[in-house]
Amino acid sequence: MSKNFARAIFAVTACFFAAFFLWPIIQILKGGFIDADGNFTLAYLGVLLVDPVYLGGLKNSFFLACATTTLALCIALPLAFISDRFLFPGKAFLGSLILIPMILPPFVGAIGIKQIFGQYGALNSLIIELGLRPEGWTFDWFAANQFWGVAVIQALSLYPIIYLNAVAALANIDPAMEEAAQNLGCTGFRRFRKITLPLINSGLFAGGTIVFIWSFTELGTPLVFDYAQVTSVQIFYGLKDIGGNPFPYALVAVMLASSVALYAIGKGIFGRSHYAMMAKATSSGGARELPLFRRLLCTLVFAGVITIAILPHAGVILVAFSNDWYGTVLPQNYTLDNFEIALGHDLTVPAIANSLKFASISTLIDLVLGIAIAYVVVRSKLRGRQILDFLAMMPLAVPGLVLAFGYLAMAQEGKFFDFLNPVNDPTILLIIAYSVRRLPYVVRAAAAGFQQTSETLEEAAQNLGCPPLKSMFKVTLPLIAANLIAGGLLAFAFAMLEVSDSLILAQKQIFYPITKAIMELFQLLGDGKYIASALGVWAMVFLGVTIVGMSLLLGKKLGAIFRV
Repeated sequence: MSKNFARAIFAVTACFFAAFFLWPIIQILKGGFIDADGNFTLAYLGVLLVDPVYLGGLKNSFFLACATTTLALCIALPLAFISDRFLFPGKAFLGSLILIPMILPPFVGAIGIKQIFGQYGALNSLIIELGLRPEGWTFDWFAANQFWGVAVIQALSLYPIIYLNAVAALANIDPAMEEAAQNLGCTGFRRFRKITLPLINSGLFAGGTIVFIWSFTELGTPLVFDYAQVTSVQIFYGLKDIGGNPFPYALVAVMLASSVALYAIGKGIFGRSHYAMMAKATSSGGARELPLFRRLLCTLVFAGVITIAILPHAGVILVAFSNDWYGTVLPQNYTLDNFEIALGHDLTVPAIANSLKFASISTLIDLVLGIAIAYVVVRSKLRGRQILDFLAMMPLAVPGLVLAFGYLAMAQEGKFFDFLNPVNDPTILLIIAYSVRRLPYVVRAAAAGFQQTSETLEEAAQNLGCPPLKSMFKVTLPLIAANLIAGGLLAFAFAMLEVSDSLILAQKQIFYPITKAIMELFQLLGDGKYIASALGVWAMVFLGVTIVGMSLLLGKKLGAIFRV
């Protein structure tokens, strides 16, 4: 690659990130720390930090993220270890099913959970039918403790991210390391704690960071559970005062600082330790056979986790197929009308078209930028190229809620980007938001492909007279097509089901994406939740096909897309 071409890519990408990543963050900081006279002030921050409501919201958000990440880790790590080390019946099939929670945004799953565990839900009806409680008895299981209700729903939805990274990290361990420890008397759980766990720390950190930040800033699930004592919901309710109220800015700035600080602390503790290993071929390793009882136990563990994890999905599907589910274990009447209405409702038809348009264009942008960035980072010797890689990964560390608020702030009347004001038309901002938020997946997928493809193939083409750029298109890109397709599919699928950007930036019904339409339908009286669930099922089918396709293309390397 010529240095001029690499510099041009660097310049274009730097401008893109400066305008649509750094500038929105600067607007947030300016709104929270600059007073009406243009002077720097900590007064707004000081008020926030002594206000028990805002301080309580930050504390709840932090502990909610800790609880979600811990629960997700407790689910994912044992499953990843079993999957990597042992052979058991149904391993391949169950390994695919374990990714099912990824096909539903957490807040949509919350709709199904409320139907199962609500006051007049399926669980209470079952308890009454079994005679354990008298007729008319009610108890709202998740409302009794909204904090743990939200934490459990988010953990069941997000644990596959840690699972994928853990499986990839375990697969890269040289068995000789563990065999040496065993020969020296270090066995069982002690060997896992002393040898295996440190070797996979970076992988666990990669997945755990995404889960932590995602749950720290999750907006949809707390809204569905009416859990307003978290920072994300407080910010959402403060949007109506964004023009003249500095406190939402200060609150978002605190959330941004907290996310970055927590990421940096975790990176310093867990992300810096890398251990060099010989290639796995130096020792015989791989999954091993177990006695029959233990094999069946492994199958049972996987099946049990999957059964619990798909409860939200089962609830949503049953709601979608019913027209009146109230006070019974299962719906009394079933219908397909909700699915037909979901594809023909005045709110849903434009929403589906909007999401397809926004996600398609943003994915094209991500593919162009992702390939260019990965090529510069992996193939060029340009000084400072690691900065480009760092910028491309930063959207994973910065909450979507923060960026969405920043876009809203920078497009206010009188600002340089006021022509993008989402009050008039959020199309451009939504496309940009989706692009920035999902670009890391494409960059990581493309970079992995470039690293696994020998540079000598391009050099051979160039020696035969093929220009560098043409050799990349003719030789390298076809060889890494699977990586690019997987990264692009992931970017497209998650853009289709993006929550924070959609809820904040789409303010007119004509521009609602799918997730905003689901939320609006859920809040409607009558058949709103049934149509919302049907639309959620359509989304599940779409994202499910996407995840299966990516699994077939990348296998265990799928976890590398979620690295930070």
